[in-house]
Amino acid sequence: MTLMIDFPFPGPGPWVDHFKTIDIPVLRHTVHQLNELRDAAEDINTRQLATIITHDPLMTLRLFQTMQRIRSNSQSRDITTVERALIMMGTQTFYNSIENPPIVEQQLKGYPKAMLGLLKVIARSRNASRWALDWALLRQNVSFDEIAMAALLHDLVEILMWCFAPNLAIQARDRLVTEPGRRSSQIHQEVFGSTLDEIADELIAYWQLPALLRSLIDPANAELANVKNVQLAVDLARHSANSWNDPALPDDYRAIETLLHIGHSNLLERIGAPEEQVLAARQAEG
Repeated sequence: MTLMIDFPFPGPGPWVDHFKTIDIPVLRHTVHQLNELRDAAEDINTRQLATIITHDPLMTLRLFQTMQRIRSNSQSRDITTVERALIMMGTQTFYNSIENPPIVEQQLKGYPKAMLGLLKVIARSRNASRWALDWALLRQNVSFDEIAMAALLHDLVEILMWCFAPNLAIQARDRLVTEPGRRSSQIHQEVFGSTLDEIADELIAYWQLPALLRSLIDPANAELANVKNVQLAVDLARHSANSWNDPALPDDYRAIETLLHIGHSNLLERIGAPEEQVLAARQAEG
């Protein structure tokens, strides 16, 4: 039975120690999709597998966790994408590593609000990854896969909190709504006993996740184009999840348009904003 944490730990250390030992659950739909391809594991296209895996941040985390355990000590080059990880370990080894994984829907069966909260964060992460990839390709950046991966896993600790500390995650979410003037890091410190970035910094290093993820946490890197690419995609996903009329969106739009050197209506089209907003932007421009 999965141990659920209902009290804040005193600082990031105990959280990191706890998350180092967990068996990461995955979405039921992901398992079904992968099982349908299991018989063809030796011949399957790794990109096809990678597409399924990266649709589920939890399965992506599980993959990197497995790779960290089996990789050779002599392998010095970082593996920064799911497809490269699959090539390195082999598809059959991957399938062996996900034999009867815990299913998150079963784990959170008694926590329907937490399950909904988790699915919302996962949907946000998918949007952030999709936008980050599109913008990286538009910028002709050769690290586009790593940028997409960093956006997908940006909120990895929040995802883990929904899975393993659901009552605390609900409390943090509710306080972010009822205390809009406060920084999320302050509320997380009070609810969890640590900021999520402090926990993420150590877990990213331990699981050998893409280095870009760790650089996102360092304020000194805020002006780097790749960091902006990821952070702006994450911000847009978070704010648009509230509403396409969220008051923070105009600032997001301006920053993204500056990064990509594109017009407002072009951006709105690329991100799938409501048609009436796209038409209004076109009229304002023309």
